[in-house]
Amino acid sequence: MSSEKLSMREGAPREGSLEAPTRHPIDWQSPDFYDAHKLEQELERVFDICHGCRRCVNLCNAFPTLFDLVDESPTLELDGVDKTHFIKVVDECYLCDMCYMSKCPYVPPHEWNVDFPHLMLRAKAVKFKKGETLFRDRFLTSTDAVAKMITTIPMVDAVVNHFNAQPPVRNVLEKTLGVHHDAVLPTYHHNTLRKRVAGQVKSLTPVPTEQTSGKVALFATCYGNYNSPHLGDDFFKVFQHNGIHIELVPQEQCCGMPKLELGDLEAVARARDANIPVLAEMIDAGYDIIAPVPSCVLMFKQELPLMFPQDAQVQKVKSRMFDPFEYLMLRHKAGLLKTEFAQPLGDVSYHVACHLRVQNIGLKTRDILQLVPGTQVQAIERCSGHDGTYAVKTEFYEAAIKIGRPVAKKVDDNANSRFASDCPMAATQVAHLAKRDVAAEHPMTLLRIAYGL
Repeated sequence: MSSEKLSMREGAPREGSLEAPTRHPIDWQSPDFYDAHKLEQELERVFDICHGCRRCVNLCNAFPTLFDLVDESPTLELDGVDKTHFIKVVDECYLCDMCYMSKCPYVPPHEWNVDFPHLMLRAKAVKFKKGETLFRDRFLTSTDAVAKMITTIPMVDAVVNHFNAQPPVRNVLEKTLGVHHDAVLPTYHHNTLRKRVAGQVKSLTPVPTEQTSGKVALFATCYGNYNSPHLGDDFFKVFQHNGIHIELVPQEQCCGMPKLELGDLEAVARARDANIPVLAEMIDAGYDIIAPVPSCVLMFKQELPLMFPQDAQVQKVKSRMFDPFEYLMLRHKAGLLKTEFAQPLGDVSYHVACHLRVQNIGLKTRDILQLVPGTQVQAIERCSGHDGTYAVKTEFYEAAIKIGRPVAKKVDDNANSRFASDCPMAATQVAHLAKRDVAAEHPMTLLRIAYGL
């Protein structure tokens, strides 16, 4: 029976909720979490509610997939759907969290208790536990291992980058690995972020505020370190220019987000074991933590705390982990951000990454950039469709393009504008889809330009 029919019953739960959404801990270490029968029951319950609501139909391809299954079934209800097809919906979800944060009226504390992304996470974890995850997906999410293999020896990165741009090689990759021949692949750099900023640390006397310590440790992230190393220069110059002491976290592994999206929760736990003690030690020494990629910030702000709610060190890191522009805005509110800029930025098309929106901190990046005189920022709050690995997979590439195309159209419509996104992967995807020739830039790069650094 659909949720609409249920809501007509006497005493049925109220329609929607006016209360702030909340998240329950992820009970991933319980045997019930992996019980296939109990998972199927919960999928049926939630899918039936979604079928009766359909407000999320335009967010991603998971919901159209679900609704098509229902609409093509003999009963036109969920009970007519072959349950073996539920996995099709699961595979389309890349845990952007936007249905939870921006659309669903039934998230907790509503009594229907719908958390679609974390239910999809549970289904992915069961799939992984059963050994049904493709080798390709395990390979693509092994970001540290792949990057080290490519960047450790000089010139290997240049060779890989060259061959990744060759159509014959890409055709082979598609046939053997399932990586779409037109998908944009990240470039790799032997001169990593760590190497680039090794000599850039300056000892600055921190000026604390009520909410910030005035000295930060940059969690480079695997993508920032190996694929966008120039971001290190931008972060160091901007933060030092504003009197903020900045240095790198001594060591790190991938935050674990790619493995989370795969359902490999044991790998996420291993990443926690490697990263959290180091970050907690930095916090104990008086540092705040920032990272250049929103997904990595979200991992420490939300997912790890929900997976390990009783871990005091995880909660400590959560309390001192900041989006970089959130941090700069806190400094600005305390009167400590320099607002003397050397040059305007003009029109900026600014894509707001999903994992930044989920942090629920507002549009701090936009607000900081708009402090620059002669700068107009058009914020685009819509998914790019990339999600790290989703957009490069052969079977999902066309859906990813469809999701990201409206963002690219807005960039095209804002003629002659710069284009930036806090997520380097999303920025690359949108620039690839745009019809006009536009460079994908990080907002920190734009801020550095505005300062004339």
